[in-house]
Amino acid sequence: MPDERLRAWVRLAVVDGLGSRNLHALLTAFGSPEAVLDASSASVEQHIPARIARAIKSGDDSGHAARALAWAAAPGNHLLTWDDADYPKALLDIGDAPVLLYYKGRRNLLNAPAIAIVGSRNASPAGIKTAEEFAEALAVAGLTIISGLALGIDAAAHRGGLRAGLRSGSTVAIIGTGIDRIYPPRNRELAHQIAEQGGILSEFPLGTPPLSGNFPRRNRLISGLGLGVLIVEATLGSGSLITARLAGEQGRDVFAIPGSIHSPFSKGCHKLIKEGAKLVETAQDVLEELKWPNMPAAPAEGPADSAAIDGDALSLLNSLGFDPATPDELCARLGWAVDRVTALLLQLELAGKVAQTPGGRVQRQG
Repeated sequence: MPDERLRAWVRLAVVDGLGSRNLHALLTAFGSPEAVLDASSASVEQHIPARIARAIKSGDDSGHAARALAWAAAPGNHLLTWDDADYPKALLDIGDAPVLLYYKGRRNLLNAPAIAIVGSRNASPAGIKTAEEFAEALAVAGLTIISGLALGIDAAAHRGGLRAGLRSGSTVAIIGTGIDRIYPPRNRELAHQIAEQGGILSEFPLGTPPLSGNFPRRNRLISGLGLGVLIVEATLGSGSLITARLAGEQGRDVFAIPGSIHSPFSKGCHKLIKEGAKLVETAQDVLEELKWPNMPAAPAEGPADSAAIDGDALSLLNSLGFDPATPDELCARLGWAVDRVTALLLQLELAGKVAQTPGGRVQRQG
């Protein structure tokens, strides 16, 4: 795309209040972004509010266009507009497609079949493991994993997508800041891996800080880019429920993984299931619902959890069940001293059978 045409797109994209609906009206009337900028104020005001028309004609984009074009000149960086062949077709269907997308990574992933995996930032160890396993299995099947680069479930989903490697789906992170800013900082290394093996996408101008209102807004892109959304763990106040609602409004499938009735991280998923989300227990369940053609063979049954442990450790694991519990609760159930329970829990943790959760509880793994 010639620089002048791209510059015109960028200048229009950063006009405050223009939005996709107003821009569509202008493009319908004038035919191209360059023609919109060349048109008189009076003619532009015939199609959009006068305040926005004046902002367009002022020509003051505070240097955004120059910075964006300079950024796009670096290897691996891309500015995508509505008339770009690689602009995600799925987003054009959601009714509020961004005029301009900033993208770093593999362009072929933008129109590849994808599924979003999201959930709690303060996830349990079991939830993180589940998200990684589902993401890897779905990516191996050929789906690109979409998520939001947040801590917890989002980061786990990205790691799972990356584990599938370049042979299949990989992962795309949709962020709520400018693409030149990584938030949260703890995911900086993960973001670099995603940019190299997958992609990072933002609709916000370069330099945009992590403003709270931007994250719910970007959720419509997370849900809109995929065939569906899988919620792994979510409290009742989780932003993941916003993503699930948006997915339903966009005609996407909504999947949720059930959990313990005692865990606050399960309550959001249970709410979604009550409201019609599809309950899934395996990645195979998701692929079947999607009628996905590349169905991998079901894994063979592995050895039971008890295979590597026996005696008191096995008794303790059976007493724990599948709901989180504190060491004191386990002592009360078994009538054992706290030192004995603590030592056995350490043995089980080293064997990968249990993990610590927030609040001093332990939870069974696998």
